[in-house]
Amino acid sequence: MKPKNTSSGLKEVARYSGVSIATVSRVINADPKVKAETALAVQKAIKTLGYRPNRVAQRLRATTARRRLVGLLIPDIQNPYYVDIIRGVEHYAYNQNATVIIGNFSQDPKKEELYIDILRSESVDGFIVATTPRTEKKVELLIEEGIPVVCIDRGLRSLKADVVKTDNEAGAFMATEHLIRLGHKRIAHIAGDKEIPTTHERIAGYRAAFKKYHLKTEEGLIFSRKSDYESGVQLTEEILALKCRPTAIFTANNLLTLGSYEVLHRHKMKIPEEIAIIGFDDVYWANSLNPALTAVKQFGYEMGQQAAELLYKRLSHPQAPPASLIIKPELMIRKSCGES
Repeated sequence: MKPKNTSSGLKEVARYSGVSIATVSRVINADPKVKAETALAVQKAIKTLGYRPNRVAQRLRATTARRRLVGLLIPDIQNPYYVDIIRGVEHYAYNQNATVIIGNFSQDPKKEELYIDILRSESVDGFIVATTPRTEKKVELLIEEGIPVVCIDRGLRSLKADVVKTDNEAGAFMATEHLIRLGHKRIAHIAGDKEIPTTHERIAGYRAAFKKYHLKTEEGLIFSRKSDYESGVQLTEEILALKCRPTAIFTANNLLTLGSYEVLHRHKMKIPEEIAIIGFDDVYWANSLNPALTAVKQFGYEMGQQAAELLYKRLSHPQAPPASLIIKPELMIRKSCGES
């Protein structure tokens, strides 16, 4: 039998010895809390199956007295918002003598599950993850195994885990309200992927603003595809092709905003005279757009730091009740909506 060092090999060892994957990882890393008979059963399975543990994690731990490993799973490394989160997590973890291993799963649940299995096999001390509904069960299994998990940007519907996220509904409300106060009544919303909880929260905030001002929400002006640049391009083209064109666009993230700007400039649309635009996500290049973008600011770096801090608290107090940190966004007013 050929030696194995993959996550599937780890599963085989766990199945053969009748224990969890987490227990196999603890045996591999010589955890003294594992019972002697359990360790012997796992070691026998490893020998029988020819499993070769990946020693990268053990070498990392050996560089100091106790270097922790943190698994960070994010959906889109192209998105500057998630880059800010990475920076915040890494900065806090480094100061706590920890190493961060990043998995970019590109909104692909199969890829996310693979990274979870690989990082679990490396015995990371805990996870920080922006999960998707299709992989919630996988994340819940980590929690049931006693592995600390902090959800960032998106929470679990079961509310069993610590979470750090933006108040998405409030942010979408303030963006839509800003446009309404400027006189806009027909506002198109380019939403993200409807598989993502934040998309629904932002649509809810959009609708709530119309309700407050006793305006009817036009469902035909809510456009949804993916949460990427290409969708921003395609959906903006659809908006401009409408017979009764809206006077403003509210985009649900910075990549959608970039795609929308490109199309508006390609069609030589005057912003904001012919159409206004406001975005969810304020990024460093917002002032470089023409005109400068009015946007809802999320605090990604601070969220990353707070998520890492929550993870460390969870490691010290595993029985504490789940914590939920909801961070209020801010509206950064510039020129893209016709502000005077």
